Amino acid sequence: MTGRPSGRAPRRVAVTSPQTRIALAGRRGPPVRAPRLTADELERAERVRGRQLSRAITALLAVAAFLVGVPVLLDLFPQLDDVRLLGIPVSWLAVAVLPWPVLTGLAWWQLRRAENVENADDATAAGGAP
Repeated sequence: MTGRPSGRAPRRVAVTSPQTRIALAGRRGPPVRAPRLTADELERAERVRGRQLSRAITALLAVAAFLVGVPVLLDLFPQLDDVRLLGIPVSWLAVAVLPWPVLTGLAWWQLRRAENVENADDATAAGGAP
């Protein structure tokens, strides 16, 4: 029993925030198109992308070498299980703690290299020499 004399269930109403309504209303409009690049801008973008990709491969290989190297190192040196730091085996720390700062450092290194490619290309474009 709903407590209503007619015996019908109350009508359901969706409650949303004003931000949700604004975001949904934006979808109804025309699709946003990316700006078209000029031939020079397109050439520069392709050049920068290619250099960044080649540098990314180096970073990816470094990550793979680290992620494969740690287990191989632990397998080659099982005595690391006996070495303890603050009562925790070094082999556990190498698996649980070591990867995070190393991967963060590699990500930072790759980001700097990618930015350097863009900055070098900006300087080249400003100077006029290829």
